[in-house]
Amino acid sequence: MFRIGIGCDTHRLVEGRPLIIGGVSILSAFGAEGHSDADVLTHAIIDAILGALAEGDIGTHFPDHDPQWRNADSLQLLARVMWLVKERGYAVENVDAVIMLERPKLRPYVAAMREKLAAILGVSAERVSVKAKTGEGMDAVGEGRAISAQAVVLLMRNA
Repeated sequence: MFRIGIGCDTHRLVEGRPLIIGGVSILSAFGAEGHSDADVLTHAIIDAILGALAEGDIGTHFPDHDPQWRNADSLQLLARVMWLVKERGYAVENVDAVIMLERPKLRPYVAAMREKLAAILGVSAERVSVKAKTGEGMDAVGEGRAISAQAVVLLMRNA
């Protein structure tokens, strides 16, 4: 049996915050604003997994009003969600994700993102697709005011 989930996340970009995407620190003057480390890619993947399990969203499991999640490492949140995946008898088959960010260019970081995410997801990096797009100067992403990510995940029931 297969289950598919889709997730998305968007954060405002601000000066003075680190930019972490897929667990990788990106050299940038701007970072994502948020309660945790504001890793939009990892958050979108978490939401996709929770959606595939019909278990709500990231805010249900890690609410932004709860101080225990303040500045949380999103890869650790993903690891907690992967525990739930295993508990429900599933495994990740593959992930396809896209990051929307005007600058900086992300190509030099994509391989590291795929490796870090794959390690937590329990799959090889060839099962984790990460693409980066710009906003072509339009909307909050294109104007450099926001970062956004979308992800789709396929879960498979363990035999």
